[in-house]
Amino acid sequence: MFTRDLDGYQPTDAGLAVVEAAEEIERKVHALFQEARQTAGDVSGPVRITSVDALLSDWLVPRLPGLLELYPQLEIKLIPENRRLSFSRGEADLALRLSRPDEDAAIRMRRVGSLGAAIYGHQKFAHIGPEAWGEQPWLLYNDDLADASPMRWIAKAAPNARVQLRSSAIPILVEACKAGLGLALLPCISVKGPGLHRLSVEELPALDIWLLSHRETASIMRFRVVAEWLAAQLMADQALLAGTVGN
Repeated sequence: MFTRDLDGYQPTDAGLAVVEAAEEIERKVHALFQEARQTAGDVSGPVRITSVDALLSDWLVPRLPGLLELYPQLEIKLIPENRRLSFSRGEADLALRLSRPDEDAAIRMRRVGSLGAAIYGHQKFAHIGPEAWGEQPWLLYNDDLADASPMRWIAKAAPNARVQLRSSAIPILVEACKAGLGLALLPCISVKGPGLHRLSVEELPALDIWLLSHRETASIMRFRVVAEWLAAQLMADQALLAGTVGN
């Protein structure tokens, strides 16, 4: 690779080839880091947000034009999913969850608001008080939400409830409730227009909203910008989300 003479070490032809290859690798690595730095500082590209369908369709989508007006190069991908998706496996970039996640050193988490819910029913159920709820047909969530606080609350309020329909899709429960199939515990933000009567007098315990992201993506500008925007919007809309004001 090298020969030694009075002036020191000199590369052979083979050595020169190795040096040229190493310099080319160095240039490519440098260009790669430059591109990565530019991408991290550029508010453009895809951002995958996962949450329950109610938060995505009834709250987030109507507010997205404001975000995309500010950052038109973003591509927002919405993933309605009740189960927790993996950040490390690249299933999502940001998540809005209604329960505090387990401690995980790789996850950044912060409480950014709360979601109010109430018992709703068709007008034909309007005269029925809480003492008779257990005798009414109910529309409940599927077993994938069995441990969620709404399900636990219903189990106490109406332990012998007759289940008429189950679904984890809130739009389906809303429409079934409007059709008079039974009572349902629904997020207040998902109930719009006529057709449903709010039955619960006392406020039900609100669900905390947690914003989650992966610590390794915190330095990427588009994720950081969208996360801050989500947090600000949630805090600004707290009364609406809590159900204390109408949609």
